[in-house]
Amino acid sequence: MSKHTSSLRWNRGDKPFTYEGYSRDHEWIFDGGQRLLGSAAEAYRGSPQGVDPEEALVAALSSCHMLTLLAIAARKGWVVESYEDDAEGALDKNADGKLALTRVVLRPRIVFAAGTAPDSDKLQRLHQQAHDNCFIANSVKATVVVEPQ
Repeated sequence: MSKHTSSLRWNRGDKPFTYEGYSRDHEWIFDGGQRLLGSAAEAYRGSPQGVDPEEALVAALSSCHMLTLLAIAARKGWVVESYEDDAEGALDKNADGKLALTRVVLRPRIVFAAGTAPDSDKLQRLHQQAHDNCFIANSVKATVVVEPQ
């Protein structure tokens, strides 16, 4: 098994520590040294310059689906030239009445090299295999829908 780590850093600074006053901005630091500004969603007093945790989870699901799909396609000899996705997550109340990302829709658009594209049935199975084997999709309760474009 593998281990995956990240670090988070936040400081109050000179802002008052009241719900309205404290900054939601923080820094995510990843094991390769990459740094990313995180914040709350704007609806929760976050800054639009930061990536909020909900966006990050949607991006992680999208990325995981793509990486899994690329691995499967490469093993089958289907050459992927490009892959794009405009994913969207819905924050809503779950069955327990708590706010949660309840649904994530992935909208992958894939361009295959000439002569290597799978037919539509095989492409549908490719997406299903990618979804079934995506580590992140297997880790969340939200419904994850793949709508190939």
